[in-house]
Amino acid sequence: MNRSISNLSPNSTTKSHEETAGDEVVDLASLFNTLWRGKWLITTVCIASVLVGVYYAYAVARPEFTASSVVILDTNQEQVVDLGSIFPGMSSDDTAINSEVEVMRSRVLIGRVVDQLDLTSNPEFNSALLPPSLVSRLKLRVIDMLSGPDLASELTEEETAERARDRAINTVLNKIVIRNLPSTLVFEVRATTFSPTMSAALPEAIVQTYINDQLQVKLDQMDEATNWLSERVAELQTQLEEAEVRVNAFNASTDLVNPEMLLASERQLKEVRTRIEDAKTTVAALTERQEQEASATTYAEKAELFNDAQLRGFLPRIDEPAIAQAFDTRYAQLVTRDQSELLRAQNQLAVLQNSEKSLSQQIETQNADLIQLQQLTREAEATRLLYEHFLTRLKETSAQQGIQSADSRLLSHAVQPLMPSAPRKSVIVAMAAILGFMLSSAIVLIREIRQNTFRMAQDLERKTGYTVMGQIPLLPARARRDVLQYLVDKPASSGAEAVRNLRTSVLLSNVANPPQIIGTSSSVPGEGKTTMSLSLAQNFTGMGKKVLIIEGDIRRRVFGQYLNSTQQEGLITVLNGKKTLEEVILTDDRVGHGTDILIGENSSVNAADLFSSAAFSKLIAEVREKYDTIIIDTPPVLVVPDARIVAQHVDAMLFVVAWDRTPKSQVTAALHMFEASGQKISGLVLNQINPKGMRNYGYGGKYGGYGAYGSYGGKYYEN
Repeated sequence: MNRSISNLSPNSTTKSHEETAGDEVVDLASLFNTLWRGKWLITTVCIASVLVGVYYAYAVARPEFTASSVVILDTNQEQVVDLGSIFPGMSSDDTAINSEVEVMRSRVLIGRVVDQLDLTSNPEFNSALLPPSLVSRLKLRVIDMLSGPDLASELTEEETAERARDRAINTVLNKIVIRNLPSTLVFEVRATTFSPTMSAALPEAIVQTYINDQLQVKLDQMDEATNWLSERVAELQTQLEEAEVRVNAFNASTDLVNPEMLLASERQLKEVRTRIEDAKTTVAALTERQEQEASATTYAEKAELFNDAQLRGFLPRIDEPAIAQAFDTRYAQLVTRDQSELLRAQNQLAVLQNSEKSLSQQIETQNADLIQLQQLTREAEATRLLYEHFLTRLKETSAQQGIQSADSRLLSHAVQPLMPSAPRKSVIVAMAAILGFMLSSAIVLIREIRQNTFRMAQDLERKTGYTVMGQIPLLPARARRDVLQYLVDKPASSGAEAVRNLRTSVLLSNVANPPQIIGTSSSVPGEGKTTMSLSLAQNFTGMGKKVLIIEGDIRRRVFGQYLNSTQQEGLITVLNGKKTLEEVILTDDRVGHGTDILIGENSSVNAADLFSSAAFSKLIAEVREKYDTIIIDTPPVLVVPDARIVAQHVDAMLFVVAWDRTPKSQVTAALHMFEASGQKISGLVLNQINPKGMRNYGYGGKYGGYGAYGSYGGKYYEN
């Protein structure tokens, strides 16, 4: 029955990865340790940077001198007359201030300064006057090779002068600084050149040219405004005269019309319309009465139509012929009277309607004439007002023309500097030291970030979640055959002590039930697992145990490179039943007299099938009864599945990781394959640690805590 040893780490690999991903915070102690490990590189680079800075500051850098002039914007100038609408004063908002800065930096203004100071003849501002340096000659040669012949030789004299002027302007723009002092209308114009005289003359010329330019712009605007106003006044005078002629001509061609007369006619028209309505009502009433008279048939109905006393008096005796005749006569008189009234009302209505029509036409004509007259009058009046306004402005502009002043004035003249302002040697040296520190620190950190292998046991444990049981240094043996002899000859060496520590960790991993069968594996070949297996077997033999080491990597079969034997029969022969275990066992004095060795051998059968067979399980059960400790050296996990199959039969599985060689991704992938198949790793072994490499990386200090390869190990080991 197999005895399994649980993983000593509290967390699995997967869980460790998740916790690591969730705890990605800046570890200042780790960062400091990384920089401390690269202290010699940082120190070297800083010293080199300081030396370069000192050489530049004291031997290469050319002294520069700085001078400045101060100018203020005068936005509250007094004016004889108010010309704000024609020449608005300068604003004091940020936009106007920034605009003035750009005006002072304009190429037009700087070009005038260049011409005034003749800077095209100064080698500092016209690089064409300087003798070409080696770099310039090389650059020109490369340009000639890439772009063909130099076109500068084909330029005319005017074009050459213009190019020189452009170069001088560009140089001036690079050497000056114009800034507005915060919360003020004050500008500082600063120039830095190689000459103290030029440093003082340049800002002074810029400020004076700027002030003169402001004044000239105002005078030009004043002349332009005066000419324009004069032309406009003449045009308006002509328009005013023409408008007045049109008004007079219209008054002469029409009847005198005014709003009062038009209003009286409208009131008369309203009265006529009122009378028309009354007449229509009367005609309608009389017409209705005649219809009633025509429809009346009885004497009572006829008497009822008229409020007449005679007709009512005839009704009681209407049966008498004479009374009836009298009634009819009286009724006919009343009807005739109503007809006469209807005719008179109709005639009166017709007269009123004719009068209304005549008045309406008269009012319409008068209204149109009045509107046209008012329009002509308004046009003439508007032209008169505009003419008077422009005439006033023309007089005011003429009065102001001779007293214009610039919107700026000089506050402080530039003073010729006595001491250079640059280079600031102490600052250059300090900056060189800082840059050297930053560059070297970046190199150290980038080297650390790009590092994809394991150099410390702590990193291996933190990345995988498994305990590191042993840390074995690189043994000083040129060939594999010499490794075992070295451990025999140097039992107190750091390598032997490291193997002894590994053995102790394995035994103490389960004190109550120590592992009997121990498997070893790795991610890829060449990580030293076979050397470690043989060294561990040698160490167990030193304890007086009966040890069997099995070469499980039957595909490579490297045991022959360690042993002094040419035997070919081994594990396959035993599994096939051709010979017994005792018949094929090997021994080697360097491994130890208590250690039996079962080598691998070539087979046409797949190795994974052999380890999965019942014969192999039977062999494992047999050796459990005969040996105290069995060590099985299995192939790399990422290459073949043999190690995972053998892991089912072992009590402890040691996983070997080569120091500073095996990529982290391969280690985690191999461990994941074990976990995916339900196999647990008992512990990790950081193998082939190079003490010199540890010191180069900064891990081998006195307080590094790296066991056998720490600087204090010399007191305990005899290498």
